[in-house]
Amino acid sequence: MEAHLLQGLWAPDNHQQHAQALEYLQQLRESADGWRMCGATLTNGGPQLDDKVKFVCLQVMEHHARNRYAAATPEEQVHFRQHLSQWMTALCMCTDPEKVFIQNKTAQLMSLVFVVDYPTRWPSFITDLLSTLSLGPHAVQLYLRTLMAIDTEVVDREIIHSQAESDRNTRIKDTMREHGVLELTNSWYDILVKYEKSHPELVCHCHDVIGAYISWIDISLIANDRFVCKLVDHLKEPLLREAAADCIHEIITKGMDPVTKTQLIESFVTVLDQAGVLKPVDDDDSDFLVKLARLINGIGVQLILSWQNINQCLGGLHRLDKKESEKREMVRQAVENKVNLLLTFMASEYDDISAAVFDFARDYIQLIKQMGEITAVERGLLENMLYVVITKTKYDENYNFTQAGEDEAMFDDYRKKLKVVFDNLAALVPELVLQVSKEYVLTTLNRWQSSPYEDVEAAVSLLYNLGEALPASHGNHFSGPSQVKTSTMQEMMQLLVTSGVSGHSHPAVSLQFFECVARYEKFFTSEPHYIPGILAAFLDTRGMRNPNPRVRSRTSYLFSRVVRCLKSNIVGYTEDILSQLTDLLVLAPIDNGQIPPLLTNDDQLYVFEAAAMLIIAGNTEPGHKEGLMRNLLSPVFAKVTCLAERLAREQDPVNQASIAKSICHATAVTARTSKAFSNQNSIQACGCVQLYLDALQLFINCLNVGVEREVVGAGVRQLMHRLVVCLDGESLLPLLPPASQALLHTPSPAVLTEYLPLINQIITKFQKEMSPFVHTIFMPLVSAIFTALSEPIEENDEEEQRTRRLLQRSYYLFLTTIVSHHLLPVLAALDNTILQQVLMSVVQGAVEFPDPVAQKNCFVILRRLTEAWGVKDMGPPGFVEFLYTQVVPACFLAPLKTTFDLNDAQTILALHESVTCLQTVYRKRGDELITYLRSQYFPKMDLSPELVNEYCQALTSDAKVFRNYSKIFFQRAKS
Repeated sequence: MEAHLLQGLWAPDNHQQHAQALEYLQQLRESADGWRMCGATLTNGGPQLDDKVKFVCLQVMEHHARNRYAAATPEEQVHFRQHLSQWMTALCMCTDPEKVFIQNKTAQLMSLVFVVDYPTRWPSFITDLLSTLSLGPHAVQLYLRTLMAIDTEVVDREIIHSQAESDRNTRIKDTMREHGVLELTNSWYDILVKYEKSHPELVCHCHDVIGAYISWIDISLIANDRFVCKLVDHLKEPLLREAAADCIHEIITKGMDPVTKTQLIESFVTVLDQAGVLKPVDDDDSDFLVKLARLINGIGVQLILSWQNINQCLGGLHRLDKKESEKREMVRQAVENKVNLLLTFMASEYDDISAAVFDFARDYIQLIKQMGEITAVERGLLENMLYVVITKTKYDENYNFTQAGEDEAMFDDYRKKLKVVFDNLAALVPELVLQVSKEYVLTTLNRWQSSPYEDVEAAVSLLYNLGEALPASHGNHFSGPSQVKTSTMQEMMQLLVTSGVSGHSHPAVSLQFFECVARYEKFFTSEPHYIPGILAAFLDTRGMRNPNPRVRSRTSYLFSRVVRCLKSNIVGYTEDILSQLTDLLVLAPIDNGQIPPLLTNDDQLYVFEAAAMLIIAGNTEPGHKEGLMRNLLSPVFAKVTCLAERLAREQDPVNQASIAKSICHATAVTARTSKAFSNQNSIQACGCVQLYLDALQLFINCLNVGVEREVVGAGVRQLMHRLVVCLDGESLLPLLPPASQALLHTPSPAVLTEYLPLINQIITKFQKEMSPFVHTIFMPLVSAIFTALSEPIEENDEEEQRTRRLLQRSYYLFLTTIVSHHLLPVLAALDNTILQQVLMSVVQGAVEFPDPVAQKNCFVILRRLTEAWGVKDMGPPGFVEFLYTQVVPACFLAPLKTTFDLNDAQTILALHESVTCLQTVYRKRGDELITYLRSQYFPKMDLSPELVNEYCQALTSDAKVFRNYSKIFFQRAKS
């Protein structure tokens, strides 16, 4: 073996050397003698070899073990095992421990040989492996790693095995149970005893092995006095206890009879309690406490699972079995006795310790729900759990609200999980949750000024969470059959809005206050006298003028939500609100060095939307509404006019980009105000049609300035998307030609891809009204698309390739929209050469374009054309011939492509559409199609007469039958 050639593997910058090394490595793998050279290199060189060379040698041997070893000759297998045994012995006897990655790869190699040779060819494998233990700690480490590697190959349930591998693994485990497990468990105990003081890492690794193997060996081999006492002893040792806790967890989660499992768990708990390890308050090692909490969680979950299994057995009995009932009660009592432990860990100051028992908490709540009646003891435990949840909801004093990092993200995630427990409690004991929440909320809000912000925020958050946790009548918590609930919710909300807590200086409290107001907007419909105070909070320094930008941003959005929900109740305050919003509605200047505006551009969109909603919701005359809307938007338009003039003069590209972004924002603002209109208060009914048409013309003029077209064009498209929704065809269609001309002035792939959805939306709404416009624009648009798609690009330019694919998909969707909305005459009127080009592009997309969504659309187009033109003299000249030369073959060629994945859901939809297309051809052409298939097409496919008859019969049958048959047909054809 030429080890020096492998050095290039670790020199990626030297491309030639690296390529030569990769080639040599591949030669070693593929060579029939590569493993021999590597085995010899390992055994002759020993541990002194370069680590990288060792690893490569082991990789080559691993490749042989996976792919060729099982089929090798007995002599080769013996030779391979000799190399491996000698290498193992060398590692066990070396002075210094081998690198971990070398040990792991060696162990993996041993496991691969084991699953092939044991028990037939190497029946003494376990004995031979055990014999290495006398060679010292290095041998023990390699022994344990080998056992873990065997577990991965034979037992690991996360690895998908074939049936043959599963049968092989079952045989191996059965043989090991009969002949090897007892010796293995004895060796584990010896390791636990011998090395607990001198080599704690070996003992921890041994715990891992026991935890892995316990799932399939006899529980009595481990759940006995000698092992349990040793494991409990290790729970007291700082270097061993985390692994010991994990090991015990694996033992108690082993599948077994529910009563036996309960007895096992109870015995463990008794021993652990007597040993004093179940006292987390006496320990400050958080890592161990997480492991201990996980153990407690496993104990609780497994006991509840045992109760459920017994309960299912009882459910299947015709009469109540006294013995089984006693068993169930025994398990239920065992669960109840652990809940105080659960609460202790759940209340830990460390969130990861607390979160580790959440499964137990949720399962316990579910258990009580299943049992039906709640006892006084259980109610007390649930109440204690609720208090723990409320306490743990509070922010930590170190939480950084200004620059949230990983710790803050972890707490936010913890809080979400905590809320799940809260929701479960509320579903089980809603009256208790409501009572406790009321006490906490009222007590805290009545003294909020003297309370820590964490308590105040938790109280407001608790009130907010009740909105999801408690059932509401039609989403209204302030009406319904439960008078206690409605009056309690009203009392808490009244205090929230009158206590002055809205003026709290901490942003977390401010945010939660406004979230609460937005969630319970129906409170203000029943008690509208509180509305002025809430509006003032949104508009002043508590809300959108808050010193904290995060509060300003969120309240801008929440303000628009509240206005939308309460607009009929607050229209009387419209003009006052608009006057207070004046400075928030001013577009930000683009000059550098200016003081940043209170609201970001995105925030400002919500404020414009809210202002427009207030105007449109009023009971005033249309002329008055139009005047107010014009007053709202006129400053925007004036600013845009100035910006357009400046853009035309500006030479600096940076300033040009800034101006264009400002114009785009102004367009977005204008578009956003159109969301205020509805079917009841349409843009026509409010007299605002001309206002928006003028706006559109203004922005088209900005686009025609010719600078930063893509940025300004994005805004124009956004506005047009909105106006298509709001305006009728008579108003909007006259502006389509100048708008399209401006938008498509420089038709790059990106511009075309963004433009096509707009045209699709317009066609879908106005349909036949669009015929003259589509007829005018079709050829220039399609030519631009063809040109853009044919432009050469770099092979490695993935972004441009993705853009081209999106454009091609958009093109097919555009054609689909045309043929689906009564605009086929547009295609029929095309020059025959151009029409053929378009039709061939569709066939190409159906067959060649590896995108099932686009392929489906292509077959939709072909089907629609066939429906309209498939009868003689009904379509353009030559279309019937096109059906037989292109459409019918496409219905076969596409599904036969290797890229056409018949296991993919989207591809199946494309297949169904191709099948429907072919049946449409049959409906239009009748037996002529059958004759064509039998005499011309199927002979090219070399199909048997039986299969041809079968296919033709299916084609003429029901659509669903043909769809199902076609999938089977193509699966067989591709196999």
